[in-house]
Amino acid sequence: MPRTDWTPHRRDDGELLGWIHPEGDEWVAVDVLGRAASEPTEWLDAEAALEERGISWLADPWMLDGEAGGPLRVRILEVTPDDDRASGRIVVKIDDFGDITRPLTQQYVLAWPAPDRLRPPSPTDPDPRVF
Repeated sequence: MPRTDWTPHRRDDGELLGWIHPEGDEWVAVDVLGRAASEPTEWLDAEAALEERGISWLADPWMLDGEAGGPLRVRILEVTPDDDRASGRIVVKIDDFGDITRPLTQQYVLAWPAPDRLRPPSPTDPDPRVF
């Protein structure tokens, strides 16, 4: 667990969705990337924020800024949060669009919590399928 005052929140099947921690008299949801998933709110609303985000969004394409001439389309391979024994990390790879015949693509190891340069795609990002 990243912090001693963070309470893990899991799906019914036990999959970790994130944590909830106190902030004043309210609670903040934190997703598995270590980013706030809610503003300070009631406990049930913090739980709902994590449930809404779920974990499937990690499988979506992401963009990584600052590693090449423009943003790179990447996929998340690993998310390991900080714990009391070691610093966490996030491992991403350049998106290979699921082509198992392609050679291995470049991987990048990022600190946990996720830096801002790892972000969801935006409409202004280049289409990686167009050369």
